[in-house]
Amino acid sequence: MPPSRDELQQGKATVVCVGSKGFPSDWKLSWKVDGSSRSSAVNLSPSVLQKDGLYSWSSSLSLTESEWSRATTISYDATHPSQNAVTESLNTQQCDDQ
Repeated sequence: MPPSRDELQQGKATVVCVGSKGFPSDWKLSWKVDGSSRSSAVNLSPSVLQKDGLYSWSSSLSLTESEWSRATTISYDATHPSQNAVTESLNTQQCDDQ
């Protein structure tokens, strides 16, 4: 999810990624901005076991408004040695009307 217009007006930009229906619980989660890894300003929630026996997670990446406006693509990778990797990307240029 991209940042809200109100947040951008305050000079901040928080991007949130929610993952669900994962198994097992110990996936490695990471962010990239225009292909460069970002490990600072990242908040990761603990995995939550759902009633169906699968797990969900959420993670957020905090940027300044200027970092957001310069970025083209923000991606979130979920990897686990025993599973196929999952990558979701957000094209920031398509979020201008948010």
